[in-house]
Amino acid sequence: MSKTKKTIASLVVALIFLLVIAISFTFTVDEREHVIILQFGEYIRTIKEPGLYLRIPFIQVVERMEARVMIGDAPPTEFISLDKERLVIDAYTRWRIVNPRLFFTTVRNEYGAEPRINSVAISKLRELIASYNLWDIIGTKREPIMQTVGSHVNEVALKEFGIEVIDVRMKRVDLPEGVQEAVFARMRAERERIAKEHRAKGEEAAMQIRAEADRQVTVLLAEAEKQNRILRGEGEARAAAIYAAAFNQHTEFYSFLRSLRAYEQFLKENSTLILGTDTELFRYLENIRAR
Repeated sequence: MSKTKKTIASLVVALIFLLVIAISFTFTVDEREHVIILQFGEYIRTIKEPGLYLRIPFIQVVERMEARVMIGDAPPTEFISLDKERLVIDAYTRWRIVNPRLFFTTVRNEYGAEPRINSVAISKLRELIASYNLWDIIGTKREPIMQTVGSHVNEVALKEFGIEVIDVRMKRVDLPEGVQEAVFARMRAERERIAKEHRAKGEEAAMQIRAEADRQVTVLLAEAEKQNRILRGEGEARAAAIYAAAFNQHTEFYSFLRSLRAYEQFLKENSTLILGTDTELFRYLENIRAR
């Protein structure tokens, strides 16, 4: 092998060695995880921000853990209510790590955390279930019970494991067969009651709408009649004013026209009318003949 080729090979080996050394001195943190640094098994620091970081290889160890919200399923567990009814509850928890150091030193990872969280949740749930009758548990008290369990589990987990428990929920509730049938019957009755209430409210709303529509129609008709009377009165007043003005300008003609209308009212077909010489109609006819 020539001297040049040996030199190139040596450079390549040196670069690879340097790259390996550089990689061993650095590590990255993803936004979806937390990291703690241990040195000879002792805690050094916590890293929560994503980015590129340095470490001492072979001396410092990087431990990674999930930063996102995790869901843990508790095993289906049998409980006894205050009225001695048996029920099986399948619950789940939503939680996340907020204190990586405490989390690592107490439970190490999510596989160690989940049983501890479930144990606290089931213990508190058993205590509360034993304080209520079955109908309350599956009815109005279900939500308050789970809120109390969630608050208690969060308080314990935060203090002991560095975990924030977001909530604890019932996923499924299995009841004894006879109780289950009674529950279904009660649920049907409740839904029928709600449906009747909705129908009654709908009918009441419809009656109110019809009554309001009738009232508005009555108001509109009264307003229209009022406007009609006003317009008719204005028209009659205007007609009277026009008639009076015309009468003042042609007094004789309108006196004659008024006489004709009076005669028209009492004269019948083929009637004979005898006029006195002092009547307006006679005088008007005489004036026409004289012209």
